[in-house]
Amino acid sequence: MRKSGAYITSVYMGYSRKYYRRKEYKRKEYKRNWLYRIGKRVAILSLAAAVGVMAADKIATGVGQLQSAMTGKQFITTSVSMTSLEELSGTRRLLSDIAAEEEEKELVYSDYLAGYVGKERQDTLIVLDPGHGGEDEGCAQSGVEEKTINLEIALAVQHKLEQLGYQVLLTRDVDQALTLEERVEFANKANADIYVSIHQNSSESSKVEGIEVWYNRQNKGDESERLSKLIQKYAVQDTGAVNREILEEENLYVIRECAMPACLVETGFLTNVKERGKLTTSEYQEQMAEGIVSGIDLFFHPKSMYLTFDDGPSEANTNTVLDILKERNIKATFFVVGENVKKYPEVAKRIVEEGHTIGIHCNWHDYDMLYESVDSYLADFEEALETVKEVTGVETKLFRFPGGSINTHNKNVYEKIAEEMTARGYIYFDWNASLEDAVKDAKQETLIQNAVSSTLGRKHVVMLAHDVVDETALCLDELLDQFPEYWMQPLTEDVTPVQF
Repeated sequence: MRKSGAYITSVYMGYSRKYYRRKEYKRKEYKRNWLYRIGKRVAILSLAAAVGVMAADKIATGVGQLQSAMTGKQFITTSVSMTSLEELSGTRRLLSDIAAEEEEKELVYSDYLAGYVGKERQDTLIVLDPGHGGEDEGCAQSGVEEKTINLEIALAVQHKLEQLGYQVLLTRDVDQALTLEERVEFANKANADIYVSIHQNSSESSKVEGIEVWYNRQNKGDESERLSKLIQKYAVQDTGAVNREILEEENLYVIRECAMPACLVETGFLTNVKERGKLTTSEYQEQMAEGIVSGIDLFFHPKSMYLTFDDGPSEANTNTVLDILKERNIKATFFVVGENVKKYPEVAKRIVEEGHTIGIHCNWHDYDMLYESVDSYLADFEEALETVKEVTGVETKLFRFPGGSINTHNKNVYEKIAEEMTARGYIYFDWNASLEDAVKDAKQETLIQNAVSSTLGRKHVVMLAHDVVDETALCLDELLDQFPEYWMQPLTEDVTPVQF
């Protein structure tokens, strides 16, 4: 879609239309008199049933056409009609109206991730937008037209998403010209959960290659950025293409004017001979589609990561960590040392006040004294527990053994300690991934690499870090960027513990 980082004339210039204030698509419910409300609900139930039958029939027909097209390696010959779109989106809105409260309210996106994580796939609508079409061929090289590649990849993505159970609509499923306004209106009228536009790239240099994903921070910034990171990460991973990173752009019309998280995927450069050859093959298109689908699925169904910090609090580093977590709206778990809580009570209080979980690590970080016997461990624990309660008001049930539940210092007593602590109602957490930051001369790049490599793609990760380490606090912001596929949560008594 681009050339050398600048929007060029004719068809490409249209994608950066002059900005105008987008209408806010917010759902409001108003108080109505009781008679009107009863009549409205009766009408809605009747209409929803009728429309649901019609929409289901049209969706089934569309799926059948798609399967035939995919099997026959041909494009679908009939596009989604505006009537069927209106029926489907109308059904979704009517059903939400039935469940809505009657108090006036607005749909708020500040807790978007928490609201959408775990949403059933069959209740999730994705709009795919194959860029260009009709007389607008997009970029073209050696007889290969962007519009065709865009549609082929979009159809493959649609097929894979529907196999997972998602609802999917395409702005076009044939070689059809659409204005940018029509594409945006299509997604907004459908009340889609996300919008993904698919394109090919071009450059004045034939050596340039790789995948880029664009987003607009004006439009659901955090969510659009996370969606872009996920698609970029898994598209690169599944294809082996060059990673050109994600890019923020304010002027791309379609991703700016949509009312839902949106991104634009540049899957490769048609001006690069090798990459153009790959993009025309069904095998590579399937790999690309698989990566895009993985990113989309993880946007709605992320893995879980429990970020944990040991040995604090410290005055400077813990506050830096807390600042970063607050900025990102992430909650973590802090296994604190009693003597440090006494030194920095205000930091300990801040941990609790900002919604993080606090647990006990120990009172004095002296392994020989701590693990001398079961009684010595219990005495140290009780002193730390009392300090935390006195300073923060929290009576925690969570703890972590210094050095982990099994280590060279406690090998003779750990089983008895674990048994006694469990009998008293306490829960201990080890970890299954780590920054390995409890070392001298820790390097930020190494800590990030350690964290990423040790997750091993697990669905549930308890990450060990230390908030008393300078380099850990300094690299935390960049570290968190490496895990868009994880939903960061604090540990609770309900979480199944990772134990050695």
